[in-house]
Amino acid sequence: MSLESPPRIRQQRRVPRVPPFYPVPLRTMHNGWTVTRQAHFLGWLAETGSVSAACARVGMSRNSAYKLRRKPHAESFAAAWDAALGMPIRKVTIDDLAFLAYQGLIRPRFRGGKYIGSRQKPDTTALLRLLARLDRSACGRHGEG
Repeated sequence: MSLESPPRIRQQRRVPRVPPFYPVPLRTMHNGWTVTRQAHFLGWLAETGSVSAACARVGMSRNSAYKLRRKPHAESFAAAWDAALGMPIRKVTIDDLAFLAYQGLIRPRFRGGKYIGSRQKPDTTALLRLLARLDRSACGRHGEG
């Protein structure tokens, strides 16, 4: 009887996933949290799993990232941040849907598990979800089925 080494199990690399998000609306400053810098930050956050490392990659401080996350209308950004770190997703409110439908989505892009950039596109799905939810609530108020 010979001793054989166990077969090598190929470890699958976790492919980072960041949902599309709405950027935090801010006054545009070349050295601040621009829309592009927000998207790059989330991409690097998903890849590295570290807020400090992601901030270093985009040239911003860790403290400013947490301040950005706490700003008004940063819910979508915060949810994408949580998703990048593998945290559970929270429910979407009517206010969230209205904001999403109005602002449009930014989708971080990955290739081969590496962050390669971002793309912005309108979010018609959020608009349709908002209309459906408002329609259901209006029907409920008027007693219609």
